[in-house]
Amino acid sequence: MAAETGDSIRVAVTGAGGRMGREVIEAASDRDDCEVSLAVNRSPVDPVAGVEVADAADLPALLAGADPAVDVLVDFTGPDSSVEYVAAAAGAGVACVVGTTGFDDEQEAAIADAADAVPVLRASNFSRGIAALRRAVSAAAAALPGYDVEVTETHHNGKVDAPSGTALTLLDDIEEARPDLDERVHGREGDAPRTDGEIGVHARRAGDIAGEHEVLMAGDENVLELTHRAGSRRVFAAGALDAAAWLAGRDAGAYDFTEVLE
Repeated sequence: MAAETGDSIRVAVTGAGGRMGREVIEAASDRDDCEVSLAVNRSPVDPVAGVEVADAADLPALLAGADPAVDVLVDFTGPDSSVEYVAAAAGAGVACVVGTTGFDDEQEAAIADAADAVPVLRASNFSRGIAALRRAVSAAAAALPGYDVEVTETHHNGKVDAPSGTALTLLDDIEEARPDLDERVHGREGDAPRTDGEIGVHARRAGDIAGEHEVLMAGDENVLELTHRAGSRRVFAAGALDAAAWLAGRDAGAYDFTEVLE
């Protein structure tokens, strides 16, 4: 049973000293529907928005002993850490909202296993604008057969995985709408003309850019560009907390951010 409207949920935040962990804690401090009752980080950090940060190594015990209990864990860390944190949450019966990307097949399987025990909601991007972009891209790709397609993503210089999880999601959407596009070409160098069936994929890393995604479709003397730019990471934090509020109290299983929006 989902949490009733108006209930305030208790949230645990991992990676509290990181970019997104801090954003989630700060965003929660401005909301009435949730509160951060537990925050952890692998290395010592000062309190964030008035929330004390504990040692991540103690997360299993902290979740198991929390009184009142934590409702949802929100994780934006790295693949190895995320798998560990989600397993700890599943062991304590705590739902999980996961914004971490870059999992390998074994890690994907571990997250899927956790969803057998608790509700797990994953998304490569928690922006409502990206959700709208995905719908627009799918519709445009289906309406423009034979058009060349290129996907470009840009993020801050500290982002590890490339292409971004959001870019991979967009690529999946395009390939579903255009089954003839079945080859992803990453960057171009030297003698590299376009071939039938390919999608060009480009990743850029610079400065502190929160996130930009562009899908270019060109052909028949027409060019269509669909672009989303995140002004700050706060939009992702807000979406993750929306997801947490929606997920609390639901049955075990795998959920998607589109279900929150719908």
